[in-house]
Amino acid sequence: MNLGTIKLTPVDMDARKKLDIRAGDTIKVWQKIKEKDKTRLQAFEGLVLARKHGNEMGGTFTVRRIASGVGVERIFPVFSPLIDKIDILKRSKVRQSKLYHIRRKAAKDISREMRNIRKMKDEPEVAKETPAPEAKKPTETK
Repeated sequence: MNLGTIKLTPVDMDARKKLDIRAGDTIKVWQKIKEKDKTRLQAFEGLVLARKHGNEMGGTFTVRRIASGVGVERIFPVFSPLIDKIDILKRSKVRQSKLYHIRRKAAKDISREMRNIRKMKDEPEVAKETPAPEAKKPTETK
C-alpha cells in the first residue's frame, strides 16, 4: 500500500494550506449544517483571535463575533469536512499572534456604556418651564 494514495479527509488540503489565515483577519466561514435529510450552508463572520497547531491535521482557528450584543467564539478545525469554504474579507496588521485581549477590551467597553446609562437615569431631569408670553408694552408717543 502506497502512503501517497491514502486520503485522510475529503477536503482539498493544499487549498486550505494556501489560505494563510492569521490573527487579525476578518473572515466568513461557510459551515455545512445538516437538518434532517437536508444540508444547508450557514455563515459565521468574525475576527480571527488565534491560529493554533499550524498546518497540521489538528490545526484550528478561533473566530469571535458579536451576536445580539453578546460575544460568541467558535473554534473551527482547519481541515474539517464540515467547512464548505472560508472567505478572507479583511486583513489587519496586528502585533500579536493571539488576540485574547479583545475579550477584556469588549467587556470594558460594555461596562463603560452601562455606567453611562446608569448615570443618565440617576440624574434628575430639570423641568424646563416655558416662559409666559410677556404682555405688550404700550408704545410711548411724544
